[in-house]
Amino acid sequence: MDLGIAGRTCIVTGASRGIGRATAQLLAAEGARVMMVSRGTAEPVAGDVAVHSADVTEPGAPAAIVTACEERFGPVDVLVNGAGTSFARPLDELTDDDWDGQWQLHVMASLRLMRAVVPGMAERGWGRVVNVGSSAGKRPSLTNAAYSVTKAAQLCLSRVYADAFASRGVLVNAVAPGAVATPLWMAEGGLADQAASAKRISREEAIDQQQAKIPLGRFGEDEEIASVIAFLCSERASNVEGATWSVDGGTVPLFI
Repeated sequence: MDLGIAGRTCIVTGASRGIGRATAQLLAAEGARVMMVSRGTAEPVAGDVAVHSADVTEPGAPAAIVTACEERFGPVDVLVNGAGTSFARPLDELTDDDWDGQWQLHVMASLRLMRAVVPGMAERGWGRVVNVGSSAGKRPSLTNAAYSVTKAAQLCLSRVYADAFASRGVLVNAVAPGAVATPLWMAEGGLADQAASAKRISREEAIDQQQAKIPLGRFGEDEEIASVIAFLCSERASNVEGATWSVDGGTVPLFI
């Protein structure tokens, strides 16, 4: 299926690995021009791609990201807010800094980048924004309450922007992945290891327990999430606005 985004200029944050990298790869394969943004060094994917290093939680980062993108590719047509992270920590051990760090990353970074690019999209009459949320934003999770709460806020923020800009051609949506076999879960010291340590079980047992919560019986793959994101960035999603699409293998038992 031709997604109709060849030549479109895209910014993808959190693009060094996992869902963000897979998204950048799919968009570039469709002929889009992609600015890959990450806090560290990102290896560029194939295609018309540039790499920009930035900490998206810094208030000045969005302006620098947009300037770099416009100088290389031109005005921004597509924004994917993919930067995010979590950790396993009991509610009573979460500090103010933990809460603020999650808020800055998931809510303020998304807000600032949307604030930087969406008005320009509206002036040109076309734009796409996809915020990468989480199933934890649809259903509270005690694994990391700060993550769950800030992801819920990110989903609400998506809807606010959708309502504000739909009439001007900017479609804002979100996806809500569940557990995905990315480095966040699978890398050494990741969520699988943290869960194993907290429950005093093996890593394999921790993974099995998580998979047992998923109706499909397995973790998602980053390409599966990226495929949905790429669709929402496309001309083909022209009647999808203000939605949060679950891409979680059926984890959250909601049908709306």
